[in-house]
Amino acid sequence: MRARDYPYFSPRFIAAAHRGGSGLPANRGIENSARAFANAAALGYRHFETDVHATLDGTLVAFHDATLDRVTDGHGTIGHLPWAQVRRARIGGREPIPTLDELLETFPHARFNIDIKARAAIVPLWETILRHDAFDRVCVASFSGSRLSAFRRLSGTRVATAVGPLGVSWTAYGVGIRSIRAPRGQAYQIPERYLGERVPVLSRGLINAAHAAGQLVHVWTIDDPDDMARLIALGVDGLVSDRIDVLKDVLVTHGLWD
Repeated sequence: MRARDYPYFSPRFIAAAHRGGSGLPANRGIENSARAFANAAALGYRHFETDVHATLDGTLVAFHDATLDRVTDGHGTIGHLPWAQVRRARIGGREPIPTLDELLETFPHARFNIDIKARAAIVPLWETILRHDAFDRVCVASFSGSRLSAFRRLSGTRVATAVGPLGVSWTAYGVGIRSIRAPRGQAYQIPERYLGERVPVLSRGLINAAHAAGQLVHVWTIDDPDDMARLIALGVDGLVSDRIDVLKDVLVTHGLWD
């Protein structure tokens, strides 16, 4: 199915708040918290980016890291801890870790780009989507092709998914074979470059190939206004940013803010 077959991709241009917009001054130190997403919503954002892990007892949490240590006052690996312990941790020492259930309920009009960070999160994610009838509200991605394939075996074509890592490589570097077969997925969600800016990924050729196949191109994580303007001019279909205040200003200037 093509990207525009999914309501998730209905805006002309998708502006996504990365972990709720962690670079927004009000959100510094509280990434991926319900408060951060609320601050993004107050700016007018309706597309949020988050990651998911499952606790030892299967609770699905919206959290980037495998461990609590970097951004919370707790310690340990989420997959090795029960929810009763994880829920006591505070992001930045003050905000609780939200479950995906909580985010879907708190922001009923928002859409979520969800990165599966652990295999244990696959089934709980699908069950959460079913429970909330959230098929039109999510796009699922993963840096792991096997995790993404496992999710697709559960969801079929009911949920939009991002192109997996092998598909990205195929299109980015297989110049002579792009037209043979488009990789599965509705959107390329990619950085401009990999490996510390040494390896280019995004190109006009990739954008053209994606659009010819009915796919979209979203680029992360873009915080500089000049880079935002340059990528818009190049023809990308969405940007993921920590500096969601800056991105909004740029999109307003370009007539792309819905």
